[in-house]
Amino acid sequence: MHRVSLLAATLAALLLVGCATGRKLPRYEKPLARAPLQTVRTTAYTHTESDHRKYARNSAAGTPLRRGPINSAAADWSRWPLGTKFQLVETGEIYEVDDYGWMLAGTNTIDLYQPTRAEMNRWGVRRVRIQILEWGDPARSYALLKPRSKHPHIKRMVRELKDRYSI
Repeated sequence: MHRVSLLAATLAALLLVGCATGRKLPRYEKPLARAPLQTVRTTAYTHTESDHRKYARNSAAGTPLRRGPINSAAADWSRWPLGTKFQLVETGEIYEVDDYGWMLAGTNTIDLYQPTRAEMNRWGVRRVRIQILEWGDPARSYALLKPRSKHPHIKRMVRELKDRYSI
């Protein structure tokens, strides 16, 4: 009987280790005040990064990633809901939040899409001022995220959307 219990405990431990991703969510940051001008940390990403390849050139919203008059951006949708449009004060470029990422959930960082690795590296990490041109829709964000909430980073955004916007 003792061997069966030991075997069951060992199998359970192996399953837990095998199912764990090993990735921890980023450290939680208190959300910025919802204001027309914000100073945020920005990073850059491209569709050729290893964690984005399976999505090809598509955003989490299911639309093609954009670089042009309006550019794609990834963010925590509970802070900048899907469809939020903003302008980088420094460059005048306009971005729209249509993507999210593991390392963005619970942070005040916005990831700016760049079509090449060279452009991504050129941007690096910068603190910039953004002007919000239009806030996105929290209910639309919630509707898209809720079915995907088995993932910890999405679960974090869903919880915050519910808390922040009483969805």
